[in-house]
Amino acid sequence: MSETQTPYRVLARKYRPQNFDDLIGQDALVRTLKNAIESGRIAHAFMLTGIRGVGKTTTARIIAKALNYTGADGKAGPTTGATDDCEICKAIAEDRHPDVLEMDAASRTGIDDIREILDGVRYAPTSARYKVYIIDEVHMLSKAAFNALLKTLEEPPEHVKFIFATTEIRKVPVTVLSRCQRFDLRRIEPDVLKDYYGQIAEKESVKAEEEALSMIARAADGSVRDGLSLLDQAIALSESDVTAVQVKDMLGLADRTQVMDLLEHAVKGECAQALDLMEDLYRKGADPSVVLNDLLDITHMLTKFRAVPAMKESSQAMPESELTRAADLAGSLSMAALGKAWQILLKGISEVHAAPSPQKAAEMILIRLAYAADLPDPADLIKKLKDNPPANTSGAVQSVSGGASSGTQTALAVKPALQEQGQPVDDIKTPEDLVAVLEASGAMALASQVFLYAHPVKLEKGFFEFRPAEGAPADMAQNLTRALKTATGERWMVSVSTQDGAPTLSQAKEQAAQAEIDEARAQPLVAQILEIFPDAHLKAVHKKEDMQ
Repeated sequence: MSETQTPYRVLARKYRPQNFDDLIGQDALVRTLKNAIESGRIAHAFMLTGIRGVGKTTTARIIAKALNYTGADGKAGPTTGATDDCEICKAIAEDRHPDVLEMDAASRTGIDDIREILDGVRYAPTSARYKVYIIDEVHMLSKAAFNALLKTLEEPPEHVKFIFATTEIRKVPVTVLSRCQRFDLRRIEPDVLKDYYGQIAEKESVKAEEEALSMIARAADGSVRDGLSLLDQAIALSESDVTAVQVKDMLGLADRTQVMDLLEHAVKGECAQALDLMEDLYRKGADPSVVLNDLLDITHMLTKFRAVPAMKESSQAMPESELTRAADLAGSLSMAALGKAWQILLKGISEVHAAPSPQKAAEMILIRLAYAADLPDPADLIKKLKDNPPANTSGAVQSVSGGASSGTQTALAVKPALQEQGQPVDDIKTPEDLVAVLEASGAMALASQVFLYAHPVKLEKGFFEFRPAEGAPADMAQNLTRALKTATGERWMVSVSTQDGAPTLSQAKEQAAQAEIDEARAQPLVAQILEIFPDAHLKAVHKKEDMQ
């Protein structure tokens, strides 16, 4: 580089917006700030939040220039228009004005850094109208630093304005947020980004294909700066024009039509065709993780088209031919198939990142997609079961190992009887009967509480007395009174006692299980086995008839 040649400035810096009219995709923010400045209703603190590259710091500088604008003659007031004729604004844009201070909270997180700001707040600005403190990544400040800011932030001097920027708004204390006027900067829509990048390419005297700009806009994911960096790279890569093929190779992308073909083959169970296409994409340089991300994006788009067909008419950063193909594909796939594809791809992306061979992991995910296509739809299965219920299922009672109680079998047997007869059970003689009736009436939580916490003292028709165990709900007796009246149709009296009472059903079940284990342990054969294997433990006993 010769001594007279000026250093190259990247596009993100060269075309940084200089006033509100230059900002793109932030119409609500621009309208609010313009109205506030024109009416003189200017807040003392602003909080700008959003993803990287949407214009938080740029907006902060524009606000600082707009508030300190004095015009060419030095007598003008705050403005919402251009500020090129103001010397103070030029100094702010070049980051050399002493009254507008920018601080990166990511590198200056401590209370001492904030004290420097607080010490300077009380002094009037040297030449500008306002002292403006711009703190970027404000969520990185320490708790002590935030606390030190609070009083000044609540009642700052009239000549001071604070502008905060953050990508992690949830990490900013509510006490700080409540003292600021908050603005959420939006992700920029792909079609807006594509048009903007086209204007930048034209200013740079570079011809760029529409499809290439669309690819860059999609890859930017709503960030203007990310897309400008990619456009800068694409211009450097191309010898003359920026083409879709070059951008595709640069980003490691697969052709979108081929990705749709890949998804169609996979969700329709055409495993061989899907693997052949994936192999072809890999040979052409497509990144497996990028291909899976594209598959996930297309699955999301197809699901939206399937759920709301009219969404095809909405603006998309896609050619009309691709939109038509996507709509046709969405119509040929069921919601169940698209839902399965989404779940498999979502899990598969993390597998590809963790796998030693991303391509092999991607192929395994495609195989999984293809074989999942043969699985029946759960909705169809339920419909078939309703239309053709399996025979010999009535009266089957199963005991679940580790279940709520030994009374569970009674409960399961009583519930069908209640449903058959359509009348309440009023002959409750044991705590097991009590639990069974509660379960049969749908009071499952209360039945579980009786099973776990009730030490029965006395039980007769219409009366139940128990001692609550430790951990029992305080309103258990009242709830039990209401539930039993609902279940039996008769009035019940439930009383809490101080007597010890019998063991809870849970304790009784454990004692019965332990007795079975002790009995089995006493058997000569079992005793011999335990002697041969001293580290073995007898955990449970299952009777032969229970296992059939």
